[in-house]
Amino acid sequence: MARIGIVIVTYNSEAVIGECLDQALKQDAEIVVVDNASADATCRVAATRGVRLIANKWNRGFAAAVNQGFAVLNYRYVLLLNPDAILTGGVSGLVEACDLPKAAGAGGQLLDVYGKPQIGFMVRRFPTPAALISEVLLLNKLWPGNPINARYRETGFDYAIRQQVEQPAGAFLMIRRAVWHELGGFDERFWPIWFEDVDFCKRADDCGYRFYYVPSAVAKHTGGHSIPALTVETRRIYWYGSLLDYAVKHFSLPSARVVCLAVIAGSFLRAAAESVLARSFRPLASYGQVARLGCRFLFGPRRVRCVR
Repeated sequence: MARIGIVIVTYNSEAVIGECLDQALKQDAEIVVVDNASADATCRVAATRGVRLIANKWNRGFAAAVNQGFAVLNYRYVLLLNPDAILTGGVSGLVEACDLPKAAGAGGQLLDVYGKPQIGFMVRRFPTPAALISEVLLLNKLWPGNPINARYRETGFDYAIRQQVEQPAGAFLMIRRAVWHELGGFDERFWPIWFEDVDFCKRADDCGYRFYYVPSAVAKHTGGHSIPALTVETRRIYWYGSLLDYAVKHFSLPSARVVCLAVIAGSFLRAAAESVLARSFRPLASYGQVARLGCRFLFGPRRVRCVR
């Protein structure tokens, strides 16, 4: 019997899913691919590898697809693996970390196409109101090394040793199934992508669980392979919508409202800057939608969904 389960969520992942599965199949694991209505040959490529395939007829979002995968796997540990993450060895180190007291899960080391650690991505602290405000108001763009951003993205992190962390990247994350079940899985209201893994880690942390970073478990990670299929305008709405959803869920009401105001103000700043650089009024319309979304969260109920 396989030792662990692996869930891989795909969306127009034809170009990467084959190599991902070829390496994942070398593990002592049962693999489930959950496809969110890809328009390419992703499902056909996955089917040729003989893994279990759940082909959704519509894009249910990353969180819902993860929950579908967990629901059909009955293993103590389940590894979430992005289709553009290629395992380079075993994952026993992740299992060992998950066996530690009060462990909820463990993330491995992600290397970019040049073999360098993806610093600032694979390990982060939980976003604070200040961290999100710095991001939306362009402070991180103008001053990347500011203390708030450095702390959030763990720029001084020692990637050579196993240690406890707040937020391992969901691209390569093993989770104890018991914790997933206790927390009710991923929150499917983070649709279709972004912040659902951050939310899960935060809820686990609030319940006293711990996550670990394990350098011995390694995967090469391209990152964002399916994002280009979305228009820039659509990406903005999805990202800001999930950011605001996280803020109103985890921050105090005053702090969440300040984040909403920052999103609105930042929309005007970005629209003006990008319109000048692009010599086009198109960014004005796009960021106008983001500003309206910020107003919905600011003046609406504590929980609103991004329009699908």
